[in-house]
Amino acid sequence: MSDLHSIRPWRHIERRKSRQIMVGNVPVGGGAPITVQTMTNTLTTDVKGTIAQIQAAVDAGCDIVRVSVPDEASAKALKLIVPEVSVPIVADIHFHYKRGIEAAEAGAACLRINPGNIGDEKRVKEVIKAARDHNCSIRIGVNAGSLERHLLDKYGEPTPDAMVESGMDHIKILQDNDFHEFKISCKASDVFMAAAAYQQLADLTDAPIHLGITEAGGLISGTVKSAIGMGNLLWAGIGDTIRVSLSADPVQEVKMGFEILKSLGLRHRGVNIISCPSCARQGFDVIKTVEALELRLEHIKTPMSLSIIGCVVNGPGEALMTDVGFTGGGNGSGMVYLAGKQSHKLGNDAMIEHIVEQVEKKAAELEAASVKSKAETV
Repeated sequence: MSDLHSIRPWRHIERRKSRQIMVGNVPVGGGAPITVQTMTNTLTTDVKGTIAQIQAAVDAGCDIVRVSVPDEASAKALKLIVPEVSVPIVADIHFHYKRGIEAAEAGAACLRINPGNIGDEKRVKEVIKAARDHNCSIRIGVNAGSLERHLLDKYGEPTPDAMVESGMDHIKILQDNDFHEFKISCKASDVFMAAAAYQQLADLTDAPIHLGITEAGGLISGTVKSAIGMGNLLWAGIGDTIRVSLSADPVQEVKMGFEILKSLGLRHRGVNIISCPSCARQGFDVIKTVEALELRLEHIKTPMSLSIIGCVVNGPGEALMTDVGFTGGGNGSGMVYLAGKQSHKLGNDAMIEHIVEQVEKKAAELEAASVKSKAETV
């Protein structure tokens, strides 16, 4: 019930072919699952606080976490952080190339360097050497807000062409130094500029692409901008790893990232709740019910679907395509659907507890079936 792509070919997305690199033990590109990233906003020198924030992101499903390394003290702190976390750490490097060298020595799995402020080719070569010596990958992180001066002089302002030229210039430096374990991003806060740059970049390189709309805004506005910008690119098959950049808790970035991927069927984690906006026909309070279920079902990691529909207009049809469903009826009760079929009536007062129970039961069944299938394959 959870994967409808096989019977609905119009849902299929043909992903861009990219070569694969490793960020620590996580594959990126080459057909690997699209990874979800976030970035800590604690002071990196606050080792305990940073570790706690990384763990919270991991609990939300995060695959890779970026940590800022602005000074030598942060690089030293990174050496204490890396052994205590279970995900690869990307060291965010700006302005001083030596921080990149120190981060590689501290155990970072990847170094993010910004072409606009990392320095000349000689300094980049030293970062490349450190990455190679310590088995790090590199992300070339182009940003419209920090392009090189000569490109701003050439184009007059940040443009998609300027961003792509910056990225390709730095790809050449890495390739000239026989370094190929890199991915690239070209972020802008302008959705149109970012999308245009990424589309050009996708045609010019086979490197894995990291997607993001930078400085997107707060939780609501930033999520909308990210969903529009990244959603269109992902739909076109572009993107191997993503970060939703929000002025919000990093855990929210992770959650929104998975919601974007789930909406396109590119990756599934946890319960995908399909619910109506509610209206005068609703047989129960849909909004409060969905809010409660979102909280109660956060612990479910198994990909599955749940429909919560207020009345019988669309409820039965939506329930046909979900693992568990509840459709509002009359007289204070509704219908429970299991695997797309009517199962039993249920009073609204017992709805939340019963639905949680049914979802947990279904998740256990799906997990058991997955384990059995893997065992048979081996």
